[in-house]
Amino acid sequence: MVKKNISRIQFLRGDYRGRETVIRPPWSRAEETFVQLCTRCGDCLNICPEKILKPGRGGFPQIDFARGECNFCQECQKICTQAAFLATDQRPWFYHVEFNERCLSRNAVVCVTCAEQCEAQAIQFVPRVGNVHQPRINISTCSGCGACYRSCPVGAIQFQKSHAVFSEQPSQRVEAHP
Repeated sequence: MVKKNISRIQFLRGDYRGRETVIRPPWSRAEETFVQLCTRCGDCLNICPEKILKPGRGGFPQIDFARGECNFCQECQKICTQAAFLATDQRPWFYHVEFNERCLSRNAVVCVTCAEQCEAQAIQFVPRVGNVHQPRINISTCSGCGACYRSCPVGAIQFQKSHAVFSEQPSQRVEAHP
């Protein structure tokens, strides 16, 4: 049996499998700390130049990549009068892209739209004998900006938390690759 840890919030809203990933603004503190410190004033929602922040459950800001990509401008972090954000010299978040079963390339249809949108070139397509090229994500190169998400014609891109040890001390944040 595989045990999966879910947060209290996921438990209370019935997300027992931990499928719904809420992505807070870049450089947000750990979820529990963030929701304690955030006053839900809406300043970050209003200042976001890409307009990808929206009020989520409880009025806390969350990213909606269907609206666009994050350019990591740091405006949300700068305008926050609380201590809800970390310093911007750290990685903005620990998320990576995964492709679900709707991916056209995984269903023998040629599509490279996501790779064309990826400035970091983190998405590459590798040849498969007897099949179309298959997507592969380089987790260490992916910034998690979301450019690929909006461009996918079938909604096959999901964001998952990377296996990481989260610490609010920059020297103690370590990403572990499975």
